[in-house]
Amino acid sequence: MGRLIAIGDIHGCYRTFYELVNKHIGLKKSDRLILLGDYIDRGPAIKEVVDYIMDLIATGFDVTPLMGNHEWMMVGSYDDPAMLRLWYYNEGMTTLSSFGVTSVLEISRRYIGFFRNLKYYEKVGDFYFVHGGFNDDIEDPFSDTESMIWESRLSYKNPIFEGKRIVHGHRPKQLEYTKKLVEENSHVLPIDTGCVYGREMNYGYLTALDVNSMKLISIENIDWE
Repeated sequence: MGRLIAIGDIHGCYRTFYELVNKHIGLKKSDRLILLGDYIDRGPAIKEVVDYIMDLIATGFDVTPLMGNHEWMMVGSYDDPAMLRLWYYNEGMTTLSSFGVTSVLEISRRYIGFFRNLKYYEKVGDFYFVHGGFNDDIEDPFSDTESMIWESRLSYKNPIFEGKRIVHGHRPKQLEYTKKLVEENSHVLPIDTGCVYGREMNYGYLTALDVNSMKLISIENIDWE
């Protein structure tokens, strides 16, 4: 049985993503890779990131990409023009530019279908993987998909999560903070270390978590070089 690995928000940083997966993780087909959403918007090579994910899946790698709030906004904009303002506010135009189009309706249905079918969360053993978090104020937190892409909490009190650990992205954290939580065996592990933001505020790393060994694998962003 291979490794179970999660990677935080990529946001169009293709070179960094490729380097992390191929050279630092050395992904094998016996491994399972869970991607925590936000593949699009902001970064310089958004289409390349999406193509790479789709190619990994097509060539037999065990990859589970989850829905992020940015993919949700993109699909929402495709279905309802009223969503465009929110998506553009969150730099959706960078995705259109990367795909070489001026309207979300021009993006191939192949890609739209890929985004539309993303799962909101994944459970593996005692771990829950999600982009943002869960609604901890309702009896069934899995009924609220919107919270899964927008919510982030430091802890959870719902009995469903007792003895479980939650690995998420969405809200960028400094790498040292994430390392501290892993060392402390935190119940909630945020692994978005702000790859797309460069070194501002000590961000600028793309981070993976090898769940079985609880080892972080991080590399500095090379897309802005």
